[in-house]
Amino acid sequence: MKLIRLKYTKWYAISRDGLFKNNPIFVMVLGICSALAVSNRVENAIAMGLGVTFVIMASSMSTSFIRKFIPSKVRMVTYMVLISTFVIAVDLFLQAFFPTISKALGAYVGLIITNCIVMGRAEAFAVKNPVRFTLIDAITNGLGYTYVLVVVAAIREILAFGTFLNITIMPDGWVNWVVMAMAPGGFFVLGVFVWIMRVVTKTYEEQEG
Repeated sequence: MKLIRLKYTKWYAISRDGLFKNNPIFVMVLGICSALAVSNRVENAIAMGLGVTFVIMASSMSTSFIRKFIPSKVRMVTYMVLISTFVIAVDLFLQAFFPTISKALGAYVGLIITNCIVMGRAEAFAVKNPVRFTLIDAITNGLGYTYVLVVVAAIREILAFGTFLNITIMPDGWVNWVVMAMAPGGFFVLGVFVWIMRVVTKTYEEQEG
């Protein structure tokens, strides 16, 4: 019973870290470039979020599974090989089944390879923990990244285009906020979101002195 309680506690702690306490975007401030680039429409944010989540899961679990056989001197190269393999799979999947989204995301799908979140989870967690815990860590970090992207994208799409998932929801006469379709608008919305979430989750920078 005590062992089950300890496992549950660890699973809960890992999930809380990925979703809120150490959220990859609004706490660790990772993956910001893609967050600004693809969050102008909700469908793009969902596609990127799910793609990153899949890559984190697949690469982290693979790393965890073979962690005892990875020489420390080549571990970063090993991560890159694993990550790039799954990124190619995501890219080909989008091209085959969602060509419009694939075109909209452009090179940012390929740049998942260099996403600090993916590499960070492999180095900080997967290589040190068994697969069962790595899976929880990967899912929650991926979902933590995804929901931030979707919230930011929802605000930007409504203000920039008057739509949500390409469905018009704003009344006639609505004037689109063009800046929200651009990177500066995304930076502003993301900054406000980060500030709000840090206040809500009581995550603050430590003050010196």
